[in-house]
Parts: sequence; structure tokens; C-alpha cells
Amino acid sequence: MKSELKALTIILATSFGISAAALYALGMSHFIPQFFSLAISDSINPCTFVIYTMLLIALSVKEVSKKRLYLIGASFVLAIYISYYLLGLGLVYITGKLPIWLAGVAAVVFGVYTIVTGLMEKSRIADKRGVRKRIFSSDATAVGAFTLGIIVSTTLLPCSAASYLVYTMLISKAGTALAVILLALYNVIFVLPLVVILLAMGSVSDSKKFSQAMVRHSRELSVVAGLLLIGIGIWVFLTGGHI
Repeated sequence: MKSELKALTIILATSFGISAAALYALGMSHFIPQFFSLAISDSINPCTFVIYTMLLIALSVKEVSKKRLYLIGASFVLAIYISYYLLGLGLVYITGKLPIWLAGVAAVVFGVYTIVTGLMEKSRIADKRGVRKRIFSSDATAVGAFTLGIIVSTTLLPCSAASYLVYTMLISKAGTALAVILLALYNVIFVLPLVVILLAMGSVSDSKKFSQAMVRHSRELSVVAGLLLIGIGIWVFLTGGHI
């Protein structure tokens, strides 16, 4: 357990530290609060925890070992990271043609939507039944988990598109080279909760309990995510949203 906690501490410190240091080195220290607001509002989205909980339950049914848990979980997280990074590249290209004020409108609208659906405890996962079927029918292997991660990424879009869309609209104005770096930093924070769940517990049953606990607090997480988005929208309206 000590080794997992040590690894967890290193990952958390490194992820936030590198992101902040990179933004500072790029001369974008003024954008650090907005960056973390958007990335965190995306990463704490309950939909991600719901899907991850399904995966952990499936693994517990198949009684995988601790070593295989880490391997399968890491493969799944890597697939999510790659899928979202590629999606981000497409969004940067598309949103680069849109006026920046739309980012503010999108942030406020999606922020309100996230809060309302969260309070109503309404699922924003597309084809939840299909996702469950894919997860429980997939092989408990690294390749199977990686393939599954790519497939189910599309089911997270109704949940994650809000923060990601606003973020890509903002960074699309900074140039392609810079946007590529900023996307990489954002997605590190996005998948961080999944890494935390994987390493903090060290077993399928404990990880499952932790993930389920996050799902039970979905209303609070949705409200926090929505408020962060609304705050970004107000920032865009007040400052023009230039980074």
C-alpha cells in the first residue's frame, strides 16, 4: 500500500507541477487558473466514474490479479487519453474558425446544463446499456481494455464535450504548435482521477468502492463542474478570452 501511495503522490505532484511549470515557461502564467478550472471541471465529471466503476465491477467478476488490474487499468486510461487528444486536435481545427465570444456563451450554457442535470441526477452517458454490455463482454487483457477505452470514449462526449469544447475554442487562437502542447497538458489532468482510483487503492474491490463513492457524490461534483464553467464564461465576457 505504501508503494501505491508514494506513486500516487508523485503522479499528483508531477501532473499539476508540470502543467503549471509548462504554462509559466510558455509565458502563460495568467492562464493557469482558467486552465485548471476547465481541466478539473472535466476530470471530476461523474460520467467518467460511472464507466470506470463498470470496468472495475467487470474485473472483480473475472477475479483478476492485482498486477493485471494495474495493466488493464493503465491500458484503459491510455486509450481514453489518446482518444481525447485526437478529438481535441479535431476540435481545435473546427473551433479555430469561430469567434471567441462563443466560448463564453458555450461555457455558461453548458455550465447551467451540467448543474441542472446533476441536481436531477440525470445520466448524460450515451447508450449506457450498450456500454455495460461491451465492458462485461470484453476480454480482461491490456489489448481488450485499450480497445474498450477507445470505443467507450464516444459515450463520454455528452459529459465532457462542454469543458473540452470551450478549452479548444480558447487555445485554437494561440496557434497550432501551442495548441498541441496545451492539449497534452489538459488531458493529463483529465485522466488523473482514473489514475488516482487505480493507484490509491491497489485492489479491485477497494478501487470499486472508491469509484462508487465518487458516483454517489455526482450531484456535488456536477455543481462544482458547472460553476467552474460558468466562471470561465464570465471571464471570457469580461476579458475577451484571449490567452
